[in-house]
Amino acid sequence: MLQISFIRDNKQIVIDALKKKNFDSENTIERILDVDVTRRATQKKLDDTLADSKSLAREIGNMMKTGMKDQANILREKTADLKITVKELQEKLALLEGEQNSLLVLLPNIPHDSVPAGKTPEDNEVAEQQGSIPDLSDNALPHWELTLKYDIIDFEAGTKITGAGFPVYKGKGAKLQRALINFFLDEAIQAGYTEYQPPLMVNEASAYATGQLPDKDGQMYHATIDNLYLIPTAEVPITNLFRDIILQESQLPIKSTAYSACFRREAGSYGKDVRGLNRLHQFDKVEIVQVTTPEKSYETLEEMRQYVTGILRKLELPFRILKLCGGDISFASAMTYDMEVFSTAQKRWLEVSSISNFETFQSNRMKLRYKDKEGKITLAHTLNGSALALPRIVAALLENNQHKEGIRIPKALVPYTGFDNIS
Repeated sequence: MLQISFIRDNKQIVIDALKKKNFDSENTIERILDVDVTRRATQKKLDDTLADSKSLAREIGNMMKTGMKDQANILREKTADLKITVKELQEKLALLEGEQNSLLVLLPNIPHDSVPAGKTPEDNEVAEQQGSIPDLSDNALPHWELTLKYDIIDFEAGTKITGAGFPVYKGKGAKLQRALINFFLDEAIQAGYTEYQPPLMVNEASAYATGQLPDKDGQMYHATIDNLYLIPTAEVPITNLFRDIILQESQLPIKSTAYSACFRREAGSYGKDVRGLNRLHQFDKVEIVQVTTPEKSYETLEEMRQYVTGILRKLELPFRILKLCGGDISFASAMTYDMEVFSTAQKRWLEVSSISNFETFQSNRMKLRYKDKEGKITLAHTLNGSALALPRIVAALLENNQHKEGIRIPKALVPYTGFDNIS
């Protein structure tokens, strides 16, 4: 959530910056500032009234001590009137704060100055590309046919048990999943991340704090009786570990990682772009999260980018890095890199990771702050990234490594799978 003080001091800058996200904020910001004027005036009147009430109480106390009981009783009537005024002002202030907050949560995060302009994914910039695209035979199979051929993922069984987008992994397919999860977690731990095993459901406050609510209300599975949400990513519970906390600067950066199942109601429609593992309602992912100071957050973003590219190189997958344009960047992000691997059988790039800097957008919502060496309390910056999401990694591994005798397993994974070939 954007800070009201920043909007107040930089109204036109905010309006112009949000245009890069193709978001017309002018009317909303005008209303926010109008409410803010009334809210601050009401707050001042309340503070003045409380001060008058406190001063009057002291005066009454002094009168009672000196035997001026009648005069003290007269002032007590004024005190009763002031109490009524205080209550009215507090109620008015609560309504104004509620209205202002309901408007503030509608505003996306401001994109970083370096974010390119653009409206669609076609406007994203290719920042880097590495690896050689395999030269497969003309009869190379897409992963949904390979999984059937080698009996490692059963899409039909998942549809029968639950519905489309909920595959069943079996045999070497299940072991490959487990191997990738353990490999990703071990890599993160070696890079200094602390592992967590978080809940798979969060409350409304947690979903609000990281920006899923109200922006993605319809995209999350919602257990309405308990008002709990199945997590779309481990970012949500992990970042909320630090909600309503004041850290010490010496504790930063905080590096956290977690494996979790992830749940997305909106997984796409029909066609090859959503077939097989390309888009799922439930999938596995290892997430990395960092909390750091504003001065170091963009250095941290680059560090996280290099970390993920290192994993992709170990998996021997051709990949590219996209710097997302304003129109493709998420609601809460200030800057995002997308990592894509090339799926040779499908002849297209598949997104496997997003790494984002949210600056103070999440920390302002969740009141995540730190105290610097001089004792000043400041909002921290939060960042997160997929390291990595499994479905499209598996799709690319299966398709790119197929050969006459089966599917080759990358060397880095063999200690985790216990086999070097699926046949």
